[in-house]
Amino acid sequence: MEPTNTLFMAKAVIILVVFAITLGVAAYSTYFERKIAAFMQDRVGPDRAGPFGILQPLADAVKMFMKEDFIPSHANKWLFIMGPCLSMLTALMTSAVIPFGDTVTVAGVTFDLQGIDVNIGILWVFGIVSLGVYGILIGGWASNNKYALLGGIRAASQNISYELAMGLSIIAILMFSGSLSTKTIVEAQQNGHWNIFYQPLGFIIFIVCAFAECNRTPFDLPECETELIGGYHTEYSSMKLGFYLFAEYINMFISGAVMATLFFGGYDYPGYEFVANKLGETPAAFIGAGALIGKALFFVFVFMWVRWTLPRFRYDQLMNLGWTGLIPLSIYNVLVTGIGILSGQPIIAGIAGFVLLILGLIIYDQLTVKKKIA
Repeated sequence: MEPTNTLFMAKAVIILVVFAITLGVAAYSTYFERKIAAFMQDRVGPDRAGPFGILQPLADAVKMFMKEDFIPSHANKWLFIMGPCLSMLTALMTSAVIPFGDTVTVAGVTFDLQGIDVNIGILWVFGIVSLGVYGILIGGWASNNKYALLGGIRAASQNISYELAMGLSIIAILMFSGSLSTKTIVEAQQNGHWNIFYQPLGFIIFIVCAFAECNRTPFDLPECETELIGGYHTEYSSMKLGFYLFAEYINMFISGAVMATLFFGGYDYPGYEFVANKLGETPAAFIGAGALIGKALFFVFVFMWVRWTLPRFRYDQLMNLGWTGLIPLSIYNVLVTGIGILSGQPIIAGIAGFVLLILGLIIYDQLTVKKKIA
């Protein structure tokens, strides 16, 4: 087989493996979320389907497939079908540019553990994420249901608001790396030089925006059951509803992988060079892929933890936080980063900026409390 064909086959296998891991993690995220919720609420959780309920995701999948596929008579049929398909497609496409590992050599073929390595990887992520809201908006509008439409409109305005702050938080990372390539950003963080030490404020802004982008509690207003029944997927059943729910869990995993890539060194881990010297570059790279997946799963746990800890925001609070809170903070973070780079002390400037912000918020809170008392 020619080297070009062999490399193509290797890339195809990587893409299939990434999709399989993403789908598998999304499927069992439903199981672990129910188990975590049960633990926090002093319940047992799923325990009927298989040992410890481990087969519950398979039972849920069978249930979704066997349910009646219902399309409302007044709905726009083709757009009604397109909505969940678009949400699922965009959720899967985002993982294509995430570098799951360094260069490996298998059967004489050398390749990267990455679907596609483009020099605008971050723009790819933001572009695909921006398209994801169309699946929700189309599904809400095509349902011809006022509650679904309100959920779709909420999702669109919420995502637009928080994408601005998220994009600004990434600018500081680009100032450090000088590249939009996710591979280059990870390579700049090797040997423990993770961006979280330089950009603690940028990370906090990004993870808050990730909650809003994934429509997770406390930002799950598009599917707020106390106000909108089921929100944008009120009229959906069977696997169309399953696609919407599945896309949410895929987005959680991909958000975790993106945060690990941008702020926590990607596939870097303590002792990477030692492992590479002792075992070789290829085993070290595969261990690095496991490290990145582990970091992403930790963030999935954080998403679930927050869901069962914090109450839901009001919609005006959600929009106010995005426009008057996170966007000014993102601009402040870019300014502090620029000062740190020009002064040659980026880590000191980043930490000092974060500390000054915390002190400022504490002083502001105290002044507000005194004013209310007076």
